[in-house]
Amino acid sequence: MIRCSKCVMPNSRPDTAFVDGVCSACVSYAKRPQIDWETRKAALLQILDRHDGRCIVPSSGGKDSHYQVLTLLELGADVTVVTAATCHLTPIGRANINNLARYARTIEVTPNRTVRAKLNRLGLELVGDISWPEHVSIFTTPFRVAKALGINLMFYGESPQNQYGGPIGTDEADRLTARWRSEFGGFLGLRPSDMIGKLGITERDMSDYLLPDGPLAEAYFLGQFIPWNSHRNADVAIAAGMHTFNEPPSPANWWIAENLDNWQTCVHDYVMYEKYGFGRGCQQISVDVRTGRTSREYAMAWLDLHEGYFSGDYAGVSREEGLEHIGMSESWLANQFKLWSCSPAA
Repeated sequence: MIRCSKCVMPNSRPDTAFVDGVCSACVSYAKRPQIDWETRKAALLQILDRHDGRCIVPSSGGKDSHYQVLTLLELGADVTVVTAATCHLTPIGRANINNLARYARTIEVTPNRTVRAKLNRLGLELVGDISWPEHVSIFTTPFRVAKALGINLMFYGESPQNQYGGPIGTDEADRLTARWRSEFGGFLGLRPSDMIGKLGITERDMSDYLLPDGPLAEAYFLGQFIPWNSHRNADVAIAAGMHTFNEPPSPANWWIAENLDNWQTCVHDYVMYEKYGFGRGCQQISVDVRTGRTSREYAMAWLDLHEGYFSGDYAGVSREEGLEHIGMSESWLANQFKLWSCSPAA
């Protein structure tokens, strides 16, 4: 495995380019001092004015969602929060959705739970992603709500290619286009139509995971107009009442205030580690190395102790409860992956 010479991101991360040993996320971060952020903020205000300030923020209720909503409200926007239901909402996730609803009207969309559980299993079996239906929902449900409400503007958070790395040049994109959605939207080569007929799933079952017909709302990445800072976002969110833990939701995570809303994240992240050789904590600590919050040497030592850890207990939910929720047994998962024998390095 070859790691970035500036952070600890490995070259096994899909779509991440390396330039002279440096990952594209570090290349993007190094450009920030040269960016005219005032001009970009002015462009953001023009976009809001063109739509009379009416916009949708796709939200999980987490730190970034809080920051997006509060920032847009400060700019005078009329914000509607749209939450595509997560696969297994944790108690702290529920509390944070409720907290954000204190600041802006909130619409939660929950598809058929029986179908969702089947899609979780199929996603895990077919492409190694238990969260496949959640990723699809994140990039379809807000557009369906926007169409129904007649709102033609939407703001997602950071550009993943800018924050975490991507093909050269993709870090400059400020819009979430149809091409971006098909390439980076978490589909992993599966279309919703591919699920029809599997485990009794019907065409009607999959209609909740499709984009609406006709023109779609304009969708932008807010982080391309305002410098993105995950720790600042967390500070703003916590000050506004967002709940968090005193420690990460799992020993495999580095940050304490991210990915608190879904138990299945622990399975998703571990299988990501098995597939690509890195996990959530590697992505998070790489950001902190990049921004100077910790050293690369410390990050490497931390990875030795925490990378690949899995217990099944996550964000206050036990593995027993998580497995029961999706109808999977420990023996089935053990046959698929090494999950239940995994522990931190000594």
